[in-house]
Amino acid sequence: MAEQRTVVQIDGREVGLSNLDKVLYPETGTTKAEVIEYYARIAPVMLPHLEGRCLTLKRFPNGVTSDGFYEKRCPKHRPEWIDVALGPGDRNGQIGYCRFDEPAALVWAANMAALELHVPMALAEDLETPKAVVFDFDPGAPAAMRECCQVALSVRDVLGAVGLQGWPKTSGSKGLQLYVPLNTPCTHEQAADFALAVGQLLEQRERDRVTTTMAKAVRPGKIFVDWSQNARHKTTIGVYSMRARPAPTCSTPVSWDEVEECADGGPELRFTWRDVLQRIEDIGDLFEGVLTTVQELPRAGSS
Repeated sequence: MAEQRTVVQIDGREVGLSNLDKVLYPETGTTKAEVIEYYARIAPVMLPHLEGRCLTLKRFPNGVTSDGFYEKRCPKHRPEWIDVALGPGDRNGQIGYCRFDEPAALVWAANMAALELHVPMALAEDLETPKAVVFDFDPGAPAAMRECCQVALSVRDVLGAVGLQGWPKTSGSKGLQLYVPLNTPCTHEQAADFALAVGQLLEQRERDRVTTTMAKAVRPGKIFVDWSQNARHKTTIGVYSMRARPAPTCSTPVSWDEVEECADGGPELRFTWRDVLQRIEDIGDLFEGVLTTVQELPRAGSS
């Protein structure tokens, strides 16, 4: 059967779309057309969090029930208007990553079934300076989102004691993440050391609930505070990115009130693409402060 192809205009850019009826999420019947619709509509809010960064795509051309693959190097068949940024490669080399600065780029990626967009902490123009510290809370069953929220609140208390604020978001999968914006000079090593120190402090206080050890054997029933996501070569799921889960969930900013409610046994923090679009309409971008807030990590020995 010949491939069905449609050309659309987005802000003056031509983007070819194909196989729009293809089901990418069989459990919910979500099609490629709906994935494209989501990324086109979320673009104005999502793009500020992607601009100037080396993006890693995770593509699922056969849908979420098949294995996807990561694509760091921006495809050669990209349109000429897709920018490329040099970023970390193998053995300290560099490769050209896609850089998305306009809505058409998100639509182009969605057409390739790039369901997930993974984002580094640093901008391409300054790979050595992370813009934020990230805490990635990964639950080991039977621990789940409720326990992630409880640990996130404990981290919030530690941050508050040193004059820092954090912004939570769901991973769109099982866990929760907490971003501490800096937007000031900092190294990846300093960011990782800080995240590890906070995690170890909680581990000492709540050994039955928190671990900073990567070995999965020690993680059942606990929340792994993954400090290693702050490494120079690591990426974290981008805010508002869809996830390749059975349902089309997204990495979604949440309020601290919502985190507190979930920690107390309230609603599970799980949002599909339609939920996210409605939230944007109702409450706007809860993650906006990550881009604008200026903070500095405490120096060693300070309190």
